Amino acid sequence: MYKLTYLDSGVCSSEGFFADGVSAGLKANSALDMAFIYSDAPCDVASVFTTNKMAAAPIKHFKAKGDFQTNFVLINSKNANAMTGVAGVKDIDEIMQNFSDKLNPVMSSTGVIGVRLPKEKIIAGTKLFDITQKNPSNAARAIMTTDSFSKECAYKVELDDGSSFSIGAMAKGAGMINPAMATMLCFITTDADVPAHEMQKILDEATKTTFNAASVDGDTSTNDTVMVLANKKSGAYDKEAFADALYKIMLFLAREMVRDGEGATKLVTYNVTGAKDDKEAEIAAKALSDSLLVKTALYGEDPNWGRIASTIGASGVASDEMSLKISFDNVCVYDKGEVYFDAEMEKKAAIVMTHKKFTINCDLGIAKGSFKAYGCDLGYEYVKINADYRT
Repeated sequence: MYKLTYLDSGVCSSEGFFADGVSAGLKANSALDMAFIYSDAPCDVASVFTTNKMAAAPIKHFKAKGDFQTNFVLINSKNANAMTGVAGVKDIDEIMQNFSDKLNPVMSSTGVIGVRLPKEKIIAGTKLFDITQKNPSNAARAIMTTDSFSKECAYKVELDDGSSFSIGAMAKGAGMINPAMATMLCFITTDADVPAHEMQKILDEATKTTFNAASVDGDTSTNDTVMVLANKKSGAYDKEAFADALYKIMLFLAREMVRDGEGATKLVTYNVTGAKDDKEAEIAAKALSDSLLVKTALYGEDPNWGRIASTIGASGVASDEMSLKISFDNVCVYDKGEVYFDAEMEKKAAIVMTHKKFTINCDLGIAKGSFKAYGCDLGYEYVKINADYRT
């Protein structure tokens, strides 16, 4: 057994980790735009990156290092350093040359695609870093792009034998979010004594039902990154407890990204059950979270269950109108060929859709496959934000 206690210290929750954010002039109005995470002991790294074939230079640079340990992560916003070719990777090397030999840094970026890094500003910004600082909230704000709020989460994990470890995280993401990793950066720190190979497997598994189950707009970024840094300073570890805490943190952050979807007003869980298998449930749930017609109905608070049924049918999974059941929270509007969408039931369903968070339950009635995906509505503000993104 074990006990999880929520902490408010983000990526600085674990022993030996430090973080802060500074203004390097990448954003206007002296906004925070560069962050660091530092560990006073070397860290094993587990990672998951974008599936986009046009992966950004920081991801290429990271992968070229092979197996390694790090103690420093440099993150910049405003510029993605994507579609910058060989020069983009060389720019990272040049920036890294300005760090102390005591640091083995990696870099991550987010922002506009197709523009070279402003190296001079970034190098000057690194001179502002004080690696003795623990300001996780500044770091979380510095990596934001179109986010309307920062995203942090952490737990202390107490084991039965009296030992304990912590896991903390920060993330950014609000648009270009697709269930194949989101347009997101997520950095997770832990002092758990977790074996490196085990940490990677646990991260891969947790990603499937958290970040890879989140959708804002169906677009996959060039820069998606999840990194887990483990310095093992606690000397404590339990696989089940570690996996549970990591999953809870990642699910919370994934849902926060969807809740913060550009212009979004609703966070919706698509709970698909009764599918032929879990994979088919996943396909159907992700089709619903990606559908523009479903998203616009959510924005209009219109319980148009026909769009739900149509999207499931179009997804290609085994389904039939005589076995399908659709509910908005606990308000059933369709059940195995019977339509319960009279004026009274429509009113009840419409009330559900006014809530900021609710669940659309779809029982396919075929077998026992299940999957939950997370999505949001799509309205005018999304178009406005992305029409003006580069300005």
